[in-house]
Amino acid sequence: MKISGRSVGRRLQLLGNKLSRAKYYHGYGVHSPFVYGLVRKAFMAKKLVEGSGNELYNALREKGVAEKRARQLHNTLHYIEGKSYSLNEVEGEMSILLADYPTTQLREAYEQAKAKGVTLVIGQPYLNRERQLTVRALIDEHRSTTVDNRAYILFFNNRLPKQHYRL
Repeated sequence: MKISGRSVGRRLQLLGNKLSRAKYYHGYGVHSPFVYGLVRKAFMAKKLVEGSGNELYNALREKGVAEKRARQLHNTLHYIEGKSYSLNEVEGEMSILLADYPTTQLREAYEQAKAKGVTLVIGQPYLNRERQLTVRALIDEHRSTTVDNRAYILFFNNRLPKQHYRL
């Protein structure tokens, strides 16, 4: 079997991506108490937060979001003590832009979220090259903490220091 140089390069790139994320596996190596708690209490939880209802979870599942990712985002809303959310618009305390949200409008939504102090979630940041470059530019200019969980990226618009975690 002959493997092209491009194929080998792509495999090495994917391996490097996985290795760079491995250092934060289960919260290890995360020096922010806030992000460590987010990983342990929201991302690793096997169930929805008790007593939190399930409105966000159900709304995300109806939109086709995978069960695990819907559970993580639902638990994240409660971890940040948010009471309201929105899907594909910038409202409430957490705004979730799903994969079908136009890439051309991401910057405008980011600016609105920053002005309102809303936690912004961008779904499927690696969907295509244009979306990936747009999201990368937003991460670079963001002045607070960002958390890349592969399927979505969280932009916290609060007093957290500038940090970027790739989980």
